[in-house]
Amino acid sequence: MKEQPLRTTVVGSYPFPGWLEFASQNLERFGAADVEELIEDAVTVAVQDQVQAGLDVITDGEQTRLDFNLSFYGFLEGIDLETAPARQFGPPAHDQRARYRVTGELRAPRGLGAVRDFERLKRLAPPGPVLKVSLPGPYTLSGRLIPGSRYQDRYALTEALLPIVRAELEDLVTAGAREITVDEPSMSCYAHREDTERLVGIFNRTVEPIAGKCRVSTHLCFGNYKGRAVGPRRYAPMFPVFLDMNADEIHVEMAAREFAEIEILGEIAARKDVAVGIVDVKSYYIETPDEIASRVRRCLEHAPAERLSLAPDCGLSQTARWAARQKLTNMVEGVRRVREELKS
Repeated sequence: MKEQPLRTTVVGSYPFPGWLEFASQNLERFGAADVEELIEDAVTVAVQDQVQAGLDVITDGEQTRLDFNLSFYGFLEGIDLETAPARQFGPPAHDQRARYRVTGELRAPRGLGAVRDFERLKRLAPPGPVLKVSLPGPYTLSGRLIPGSRYQDRYALTEALLPIVRAELEDLVTAGAREITVDEPSMSCYAHREDTERLVGIFNRTVEPIAGKCRVSTHLCFGNYKGRAVGPRRYAPMFPVFLDMNADEIHVEMAAREFAEIEILGEIAARKDVAVGIVDVKSYYIETPDEIASRVRRCLEHAPAERLSLAPDCGLSQTARWAARQKLTNMVEGVRRVREELKS
C-alpha cells in the first residue's frame, strides 16, 4: 500500500525551461561546469514547480533527458547513429525520430545515468515529498534500435538490454530510491499485437532484484511523442494478463480517453494500487479544480481511496510549462477537496 489515500503524483518528465532548450542546442559553447550548472538550475525549477503545486510525489522532471529513450543511448556501447530519418518534413511523428544501428555487443559500463540524477534530486529537493525515479524498461528502451545480425529482432534487443536496466535499478535502490517507475509504454502501445504473457515475463524479470525493496510502479499509456498516440487506445488487450506484473502500482491513461474503460480501475485495485491519469497532457484546456474533484469522485466509484493515486495521463515534457504548472496546481486542489469530503 502507498503512504496515503488519494495521493498526487506524476509520471516522470516535466517541460524544459525555454533557456534550457536553447542551451541544449548550443552545448558546444558551454564548458562542463556550465552544463552542470544548467542541469542543476533546471532541476531546481522543475522541483520548485512541483512542490509549489503541492504534489505528494515529485521527480527531477527528467531535465537531463533530451528524449525519453534516445538520451539513454548515449550511455550504450555497441550502437551507431543511423543517418537521417526517412521523413524529414510534415506533421511530427515517430518516423521522424532517430534510429540506431547496432554495431556490437550492447553494454553500459558507466550505467544509464539515473543514479547520478537521483543523487542530484536528493540534494536539491526539500524535505516532505516522496522522490520518484522513472526509467524505461528494456522493451521500451529497445524501440529505436535496428535489429541486425547480432540481435535479430526486438525481443533479442530487449534481452540484451534487460540486465543493463536491472543493474541500474539495483544501483538506484542502493542509492536510496524508495519509489521507481519502470516505464514500459511500448508494452501498452503494442500489446494488441504481441504476446502479453511474454511482455509480463520481461517486466517481471527486469524488476526481480528490486521487488519488495522499494515501491515499484509502471506506466501504461498509448504514446505521447509530440502529443500523439501510436497505439490503439484500449486497455482490453492487456488485461487481465498485465495484472501479473510484479508492480505495486499500475498507472493508466484516462483523461485523454474520456475515462473509457474506467471499470479497469476496479480490476487493478483488487490486486494492487492504481494511478489514474485525470489530467490530459495532450490538451491545452486547463481542467478546473471542480472538474478534477468530479473526476476523482468518479474514480472512487470503482476503486477505494487507499488504492488510488491521481496523476496526469503521461509525462509532461510535451506540454508547455505554463500549462503543466497550472494543470498540476488544479489537480492537487481538486484532489484536496475530495480528501476533505472523505473526512467529513
